[in-house]
Amino acid sequence: MAINFNTALGVHPQTLALREKRSEVLASNLANADTPGYKARDLDFHAILKKSMPVSNTMERTQEGHFSPNDRLLGATMMFRNPNQSSLDGNTVESHIEQAKYSENAVQYQASLRFINGKFSGLMSAIKGE
Repeated sequence: MAINFNTALGVHPQTLALREKRSEVLASNLANADTPGYKARDLDFHAILKKSMPVSNTMERTQEGHFSPNDRLLGATMMFRNPNQSSLDGNTVESHIEQAKYSENAVQYQASLRFINGKFSGLMSAIKGE
């Protein structure tokens, strides 16, 4: 029986890549916290997860006037964050929220690394016959 890494590792490599891109987006938000008019952005991680799961019914664009998001990153739609308190200069970055989201994403990134490490450890044990 051949070992297929896609089957063995599951969704974890894609999750790791998405977490990496999300950290870049959140870091960009933090870097532009003082830029007038900058709009905070984020990735919709749950949309990616739903996309990777089998779906019975899919929605289709039936008319030209319907919304079609074209700003996508790794299959995820980039979203604008709604601020809790608006800034006078139009900037929607709230540093304390962005820092919390960045920290949360870092913990989830580490968890994804641990999952992949565990998968590789299991494969190595199976190859060695332990």
